[in-house]
Amino acid sequence: MNQDKIILGVDPGTRVMGYGIISVQGSALTLIQYGVIKLDKYTSHEIKLKKIFERITQLITEYLPDEMAIEAPFYGVNVQSMLKLGRAQGVAIAAALQREVPIVEYLPKKVKQSVTGNGNATKEQVAYMLEHLLKTKLESQYLDATDALGVAVCHYMHGKTKALTGNGSKKKGWSAFVSENPDRMK
Repeated sequence: MNQDKIILGVDPGTRVMGYGIISVQGSALTLIQYGVIKLDKYTSHEIKLKKIFERITQLITEYLPDEMAIEAPFYGVNVQSMLKLGRAQGVAIAAALQREVPIVEYLPKKVKQSVTGNGNATKEQVAYMLEHLLKTKLESQYLDATDALGVAVCHYMHGKTKALTGNGSKKKGWSAFVSENPDRMK
């Protein structure tokens, strides 16, 4: 059973990073906010990472999410692009860790499967299903933001918190994550 909470979903990117925030009350999902962080205007990769950190920190401060769900990077053709994407994901994770927000990572196919029933769904199909699940019209020019909403909804549907918090207090840390996810350590 899912408890009432706010979930921040993040779709990492180095040109455009999507974010989506939903509220869960019982089995009801409500859209709180979604949008994109446009990074292509910055020429330095370091400045892009700084902007990601600042905006994710700002979103956490403003909306006080109970958990953050983030899409895992996937291997594409260009290894350098994947490394940059991994850095962007890492900076978003660091912003959440700094505020002790538990983090869960999902593979893109898992997100698509959870939202649409098809792991190979298009961004448009994910957005269409999210409109029905969240009972609201979503702007089609923000597909990175709807992807982030998809990550948040996927997290809600799986109702788990294998949290990466970096501390050993009430919440689980890296060692618990590693022991609970041996398949992810290959």
